[in-house]
Amino acid sequence: MKDNQYEIFPIVDEEGHFKGTTSRGHAHDGCKVLHPVVHLHLFNNKGELYLQKRPEWKDIQPGKWDTACGGHVDIGESVQQALHREVSEELGVKDFQAIPMGHYVFESKREKELVNVFRCEYAGEVNPSKDELSDGKFWSREEILANIGKGVFTPNFESEYQKYF
Repeated sequence: MKDNQYEIFPIVDEEGHFKGTTSRGHAHDGCKVLHPVVHLHLFNNKGELYLQKRPEWKDIQPGKWDTACGGHVDIGESVQQALHREVSEELGVKDFQAIPMGHYVFESKREKELVNVFRCEYAGEVNPSKDELSDGKFWSREEILANIGKGVFTPNFESEYQKYF
């Protein structure tokens, strides 16, 4: 499996206003065109945070643990629509109440994203997609803190976790 380098992403400004389009390949080739994504931090009733393990075939941060759900906003799709689509596709979760936590610009050597961050508490079953994720499990705060800075997590997850939690 491999990411579709020809998939079309919206280009946005730092407030999320549409400015044009680009391909996934171009958005991730170091040109740093700003494109919108959604992240969901999903907690269980014990305060543990669900994390997904990115498959080795991903073009960005393969094999690292990351936010419960993360994905790109499609052309013509609202941030809320993207969030619900991605959570359903990646985690099999359909009925959840997401709390918006804000947005920020994340920049790496390969890309620049407008990250829209949400959180929720969820008591139901999580059924991670075998096509989109390598693994998934709940982590305690202590487990997360013990692994920050060790190359276990994506850099954006680490910075987001330290900023919001």
